[in-house]
Amino acid sequence: QVRLVESGGGLMQAGSSLRLSCAASGLAFGTHTMAWFRQAAGSEREFVASLSWNNYNKEYADSVKGRFTISRDIDQRMLYLGMNNLKPEDTVVYYCAAESRPWRFDDYRLLDFGSWGQGTQVTVSS
Repeated sequence: QVRLVESGGGLMQAGSSLRLSCAASGLAFGTHTMAWFRQAAGSEREFVASLSWNNYNKEYADSVKGRFTISRDIDQRMLYLGMNNLKPEDTVVYYCAAESRPWRFDDYRLLDFGSWGQGTQVTVSS
């Protein structure tokens, strides 16, 4: 059974930096595309970034491009989201997700993210 556990959220000042982590287990971590999504209360889940199974391809939402960086440590089975120049509108719950099928990467809308973590809250004050 796939298990994803996010950590690293907190209360931050606008303009500061933060790194979120996602510990993965129950899957061949190096063969699955991973992603970060975020969701505000009462809103739909929003794509943030994805990283292909082979680490060659990354996709970012326009709202975070140039500020956020997705990466992974295969040996540690960890997915990361580096967040720079945080803005109040980044205040939401962040979720990591795993594509259900190995060896696949595409536009995030064409992928099947079947496993999700419980989320970690990021709050950015102005």
